Amino acid sequence: MNVDIEKYNNIIKENEELKIKNKILEEKLKSYTNTEHHKQYYIKNAEIVKEKAKKYTEKLKITNPEKIKQYRHTAYLKRKEKLLKLN
Repeated sequence: MNVDIEKYNNIIKENEELKIKNKILEEKLKSYTNTEHHKQYYIKNAEIVKEKAKKYTEKLKITNPEKIKQYRHTAYLKRKEKLLKLN
């Protein structure tokens, strides 16, 4: 009986520690995800971003055409999945 209580207390303590660690990691992750600052940057510099993406795809067509096929295939699969969810 005493061992069960100790296990229970250890599990509760570990759970609380993991919750705290999770909150800390979520706060760190917020700095890397799309925040309002990132969105404003893309709105202000839409043409520059589009031009860079275009140059990257042109370069990729020359250096690694298999990667382009892979991108297109995954985009096709995602479109197909969305259509199936809607229907």
